[in-house]
Amino acid sequence: MDLKPVIELVGELGDAFGVAIIAAGMIWGGLRFVLTLIKGQATDGYSAYRLYLVRTLLLGLEILVAADIIRTVAVSPSLNSVAVLAAIVAIRTFLSWSLILEIEGRWPWQKSSGPGTGKSASIG
Repeated sequence: MDLKPVIELVGELGDAFGVAIIAAGMIWGGLRFVLTLIKGQATDGYSAYRLYLVRTLLLGLEILVAADIIRTVAVSPSLNSVAVLAAIVAIRTFLSWSLILEIEGRWPWQKSSGPGTGKSASIG
């Protein structure tokens, strides 16, 4: 039994799911932002919207990386495809770290100043 088409499908579904999460997060966050503008809370709404977008991007990026890994390792584990995967993972990891810095105000490897002290604690 050839699993290559199944693995390719799983990778494509992972890509679609990651993009869908990012798109849905942008739409849902935008709607929430508009509602806070209507309520007259523009500053709070903007901060919440940025935080929501960053969280959505982080989740979407993680899923996209997982789909790339599945497709590359299981379908075409050539040296060239692994090198391309390494570059993609490095770029997406840097993006994730930058987004975490945006949310928490610290790099992922830095110690937290305590539970609930980051910016992310303000959004539920």
